[in-house]
Order: sequence, then structure tokens, then C-alpha cells
Amino acid sequence: MRCPGQRGFSLIEILIVVLVVMIAAAIAVPNIFLAVSNLRLRASAGDLSGLMQQARILAAKNNTTYEIRYGTRNGARIAYVDLNGNSSFDAGEPMMEFSGTTVPASGTPSGSGQPTAYVLVGDSGSSSYDNTSTLGYTGRGLPCNYDTTTTPATCSTPAAGYFVYYLTDTRVGRAGWAAVVVTKGGRTKMVTWNGAAWN
Repeated sequence: MRCPGQRGFSLIEILIVVLVVMIAAAIAVPNIFLAVSNLRLRASAGDLSGLMQQARILAAKNNTTYEIRYGTRNGARIAYVDLNGNSSFDAGEPMMEFSGTTVPASGTPSGSGQPTAYVLVGDSGSSSYDNTSTLGYTGRGLPCNYDTTTTPATCSTPAAGYFVYYLTDTRVGRAGWAAVVVTKGGRTKMVTWNGAAWN
């Protein structure tokens, strides 16, 4: 039996509510995916920056040269400090794993729709090294271009320029970009591309 004054929702009212919820979800979901992609990209750049600082500290502590290498481990892309100089990841070596679809770029971004190369303001280096160079740290903790084409490998300081290691990811729409910058003095900082400039 129905009480007077009570009634349920009509089918039209329910459909209107469902339609409003679907429109709100269609607007929110892409923004949520973009935020998650940006968080993963920034996390990978932050982890890589921390690994570079760890390599610097270890090189100065042990008074030897260490380089940052990239590879795979259990199917995931990693960066690691090559403590024994064998150019492969071994258990016990400091490492970090790139988040999600974030990977080191093949070099400086170029081409249509790509970010411009990062320029470090105030650094006296005439140019920068990018992902095509191997970052090493000398026994004094200074960054250098680790040259494996010579025997033995060389890592002379001061480096001729600063280092910029670019990271990119795949996502819906345009790829995201971040970079870890290493000054000639060994300081690191992380920057991201907002679509118009590095910040």
C-alpha cells in the first residue's frame, strides 16, 4: 500500500541524472589520465636525479669513476650506477626503474611538435651533452662525459658543457617530456615541458 504524498523517480528523471554523470565523467577521465601520466613522468625524473646524486656521492667517497648506464631488468627499463665497470646491471648496484611508459629519449627532442632543447641559463659551457653521451662522475664527484671509445675509458673534467638527460612517455595525445639537468659543478635539477617552455 502506498502512503499519500510519496512517489518514486520517473524514468525520465533517472535518464537525466545518468546523462549528467556520463558527461561529467567524459570531461574528468582524460584529465585524470593526464595527471597520472604527468605524475609518473615527474617521479621517473626525480628518481633519475636522485640516482645521479647517489653516483656522485659514491664516486667521491670511493675516489673512483662511476657512470650511469641504462638497461632492462625483468622487462622494465632501468638506470643504474655501474660500480664494477662491466656495462651491465649486477645485484647490489644502485638502480631505479622508470614508471609506466616513461623511457629515456634517444637524444635531444627535435622535429615538428617536439619541445625545444633545454638551455641552462648562467652555465658557461658552450654546449650540452644529452642522452647520446654517458654521464660519469670522477673521484672528486665532478660530472664528465664518460668516453668508452678509448682504452681505457676516459672521464676528464671539467666537462666541456652541462648534461641534459631527456625522458619521454607515450600517452593519449602529445607525448610528455621531462629532463634531468646536471651542471658542470655536479648539481642536478629536474625540469618538465609544459607545451610551451621548460619549467
